[in-house]
Amino acid sequence: MSHPDVILEWLRDPERHLPPQRDGDLVRDGVCSFFIAQKLGVSQPTCGDHLRVLSQAGLVRGKKIKQWVFYQRGEDRIAQAKELLSGEW
Repeated sequence: MSHPDVILEWLRDPERHLPPQRDGDLVRDGVCSFFIAQKLGVSQPTCGDHLRVLSQAGLVRGKKIKQWVFYQRGEDRIAQAKELLSGEW
């Protein structure tokens, strides 16, 4: 599984996959990019690159809280992408 795939999977059920956060609720506000990078075992800039690509595709959305960005899945866009990919080629 690639890093973007893993990130999307973790964000599907953040309470199961990621630790509690001091700022922001895992479900309501999303997951801090710091915790995503830490769990992936990559640097903040590398994680940021993955999150930027996912965000540009609309698959995740970010919300700034204090100095951090918290990410949630973009469920509408994910559903659209699944529908497009399940069609005939």
